[in-house]
Amino acid sequence: MVTEAEIDDLVIAEADEDAAWEESIQAHKVVSSLPIPPNLAERAAFLARLHRERSLEAWLTRIIEERIELEERAFLQAKRELTKQSTVSIPA
Repeated sequence: MVTEAEIDDLVIAEADEDAAWEESIQAHKVVSSLPIPPNLAERAAFLARLHRERSLEAWLTRIIEERIELEERAFLQAKRELTKQSTVSIPA
């Protein structure tokens, strides 16, 4: 069995050999900013301060997460109701 130290030595020995490495991959950063109208940003900043949030970004993140959870619950509920309605037989 190869020890961790032996593996380290192998990696260090091959570090400068391009043939020893796999082809590089490209990573893409996800854009994390969304443009919003200035008047909406001002209103949001006011509410963030009112709620004593540490930053506007933290408050917006919390609000968006809460809204997404509400929307997901509403979607699942509607889906259940539609499934329930489609399985109920209609009397002739």
